[in-house]
Amino acid sequence: MTTSIPYAEVIGDPITQSKSPLIHRFWLDRLAIEADYRARHVTPAELVDYIGQRRADPDWRGCNVTLPHKIEIMDLVSDPGGVRDKIGAMNTIVRQADGSLIGTNTDAAGFMAPIADTDWSGKHAVILGSGGAARAVLFALKQVGIGEVTFVARSGLKATGLLMQSSLKGGVLPMDARLPEADLLINASPLGMTGKASLELDLDPLPADALVYDLVYAPLETGLLKAAKRRDLAVVDGLDMLIGQAALAFELFFGATPPMEDDKELRKLLIA
Repeated sequence: MTTSIPYAEVIGDPITQSKSPLIHRFWLDRLAIEADYRARHVTPAELVDYIGQRRADPDWRGCNVTLPHKIEIMDLVSDPGGVRDKIGAMNTIVRQADGSLIGTNTDAAGFMAPIADTDWSGKHAVILGSGGAARAVLFALKQVGIGEVTFVARSGLKATGLLMQSSLKGGVLPMDARLPEADLLINASPLGMTGKASLELDLDPLPADALVYDLVYAPLETGLLKAAKRRDLAVVDGLDMLIGQAALAFELFFGATPPMEDDKELRKLLIA
């Protein structure tokens, strides 16, 4: 007889690029926890059925949510922390013992983890994209006192709505516009990801002390980061945020703190 074990998943469309299973399985192995973490391809048309099926499975601890489900998932789960109003996107769903599902967002804290030592109060940030990841980034930047935000997005209407909701000073530019001078440039769009359109930007307007942060991690060194390095700008790649948000989700799924002292070894595994 096969014994079932607890498991969690990451869902998205596409999903083959996800490194989340490597991260969670690495931690599960290090902590000798008998559980699993899997990648699951879920299309938008399948999302409702997926949630319904998992809700009834006592072994399912929850899932991480990636493109394109971070906004739609909010209609299918409860929101005790007010994530819908505070951020407007969810990336982590946790199943309770009674079968109820709670949604939260670990992206915001994961995003800030590698840049938390810098004082961002009063500074200017440019955010590329206006989807779920951009919402988490905007929330995190507001919490640390960012002074101004410029969105560069295909949907000017959506980006304008996000900026107005945040009550932050800023503006919205189309994707082909020249970048403004800024202290921080964040790619929170899927552009540059394997299988997606490339991201071509002229980084000349950025000052020499600007930081370029790409949330894309497949490939790890994106075209944007290569361009930033050619200008000797400081960079942060997507693995830092991925590991940071995964650590918070791991505790929610499996009730244990991941062994962060093994981060260097984990990172080597992820870029191998």
